[in-house]
Amino acid sequence: MSDPLKHECGIAFIRLLKPMQHYVQAHKTVLHGFNKLFLLMEKQHNRGQDGIGIGCTKLKAGLGNPYMFRARSTKREALSRIFGRERKQFDRLVRKELIDKKKASTAKKHFEFAGEILMGHLRYGTSGSFSVNSCQPYIRRSNWPTRSLMLLGNFNMANDGALNDKLIERGQHPVFDTDTQTVLEEIGFHLDEAHTDLYRELRGTMDGDQIPNVISERLDVAQIIRASAENWDGGYVFVGAVGNGDSFIARDPHGIRPCFYYKSEELIAFASERVPLMTVFDAEEHEVHELPAGHVATVKNSGEFKVEEFTTPLKPAPCSFERIYFSRGNDPAIYQERKRLGAALVPQILDAIDGDLKNTVFSYVPNTAEVGYFGMMDELRMHRRREVREEIMKMIAAGGVDPDRVDELIMDNWPRAEKVAHKDIKMRTFISQENSRDHLASHVYDISYGVVNPGVDNLVVIDDSIVRGTTLRKSVLRILSRTNPKKIVIASTAPQIRYPDCYGIDMAELAKFIAFEAAIDLLKITGQQSIIEQTYRRCKEELEKDVADMENCVKAIYAPFSADEISNRISAKVYPQQTEWRGKVEVIFQTIGNLHEAISTECGDWYFTGDYPTPAGLAMVNRSFVNFCEDKGGRAYALL
Repeated sequence: MSDPLKHECGIAFIRLLKPMQHYVQAHKTVLHGFNKLFLLMEKQHNRGQDGIGIGCTKLKAGLGNPYMFRARSTKREALSRIFGRERKQFDRLVRKELIDKKKASTAKKHFEFAGEILMGHLRYGTSGSFSVNSCQPYIRRSNWPTRSLMLLGNFNMANDGALNDKLIERGQHPVFDTDTQTVLEEIGFHLDEAHTDLYRELRGTMDGDQIPNVISERLDVAQIIRASAENWDGGYVFVGAVGNGDSFIARDPHGIRPCFYYKSEELIAFASERVPLMTVFDAEEHEVHELPAGHVATVKNSGEFKVEEFTTPLKPAPCSFERIYFSRGNDPAIYQERKRLGAALVPQILDAIDGDLKNTVFSYVPNTAEVGYFGMMDELRMHRRREVREEIMKMIAAGGVDPDRVDELIMDNWPRAEKVAHKDIKMRTFISQENSRDHLASHVYDISYGVVNPGVDNLVVIDDSIVRGTTLRKSVLRILSRTNPKKIVIASTAPQIRYPDCYGIDMAELAKFIAFEAAIDLLKITGQQSIIEQTYRRCKEELEKDVADMENCVKAIYAPFSADEISNRISAKVYPQQTEWRGKVEVIFQTIGNLHEAISTECGDWYFTGDYPTPAGLAMVNRSFVNFCEDKGGRAYALL
């Protein structure tokens, strides 16, 4: 998307099911799991914004030996740094003859990441600082393996304030750093409880050295997640490992965050996206399964694998931004859905250019909109074919076909596709480090000169979404206007983004949305400012209620206006300033109905409709409007 919007984290998990020596014999390396973890994370590197972390838990490490390890980094190229550093350490141990590459036991003893349970995290932080200490996985250590816990996730808890309050009520002392810490302590509390209950039951019935193994066998990780999740409100996929070798992956009851898994005789692997699993393990699409919403997958230290409910699955609401705009586009289903989103815009585009295909150039910006662009062009060509067919049928009915007229019909009005804008990646990287960003941003894109007939052609550019409109008005439209088209049409494959998100995407401040700005402008222009004050009072009243009884009062801001009226106001707000160009600008948006038709599964749409899947979303949106009126910045859910 043209706006620099960050998004969700990525998770990767591998559980080796065979003895470590098997991988030496079958794959000629004891680092088979380690290498696969790197590939799974690399194939999801689009999710890593702020930091990288990897973890390992070893089975049957033996008394006195450590069994949980992690490495984290927030430096540039962190993924390559971490895996490169650990691989160099492995090679040093080989040179010192502490590791024999043909004997897995030597690697398992001396190399930290030669273990059976491996996990990785690509971080974009929605809470907490951006230091290495905020990178996942988090570890909660104990001298009892069955009380030690490693945790990471792709998630955002919308009610982390309430969760911290719950910890305080128990007498705990939480550190108000990240919601990861909050969830770690909640699961850790119930893990401690389960361990203690078993220990008290077994103490005095057997020798002390037998107790750890019995506790490990009887530990029910699914039940621990079931108890921990009672107060969770948010979108999440959690990955965890207990020190005894039990592990789990849990997905929220609405399925807001995605999770897929692959299982073979050699291993079980989980990831945030389907295609990385298909690519890394050379698997067919039907071999990769989606973890159902409200379910937890557990792997006992024995290798026993189960998928079961830990909470009641609720109405499906998978994040449409996650699925359509942030996942890798080579997923077979997502690729087709992106094309359908582009195709669905064609009727609005034809209206915007008065059907004049002859004098219109079609393009896209940025590169992530390319697949939607392909779908738009396919539908435009089909539209033109239908027009040509109708004209030819009329000729036949009139008594004959004029070949010259057929050529004219086909060639003179055929949709014209050009790559008009080119992003300079190096320039964008430099700008991110500069204070004079607004001036430099106008040079992020280069244009193809000579493909637009000045003053004659329309220029239609498809974008995958428009959130804040900042890049559009300060950079993209100014650059496109240099081609001097008669009209510029920006077509967004996403509907108008009107409401903040609290489940993971960095769209948490209502005042920053161009659609919200437009609605506030229209209220003032039409003399309906009183609605702003009324909505402010209603939001304050709602925030006094129990969160389960709240309503989204912010819908009143948009209610007086049609989607077209708001789009027209957005068009006026993003018009390029300080240029000599005097053509027209029109911004059009996907309809919500078309969005749902394009996506093959049910999807969440709360940022478009304001219909939040969980109660904390309603509290957050009302708080966000209060913050706007009181001129307070920051993420509203962080203050709940």
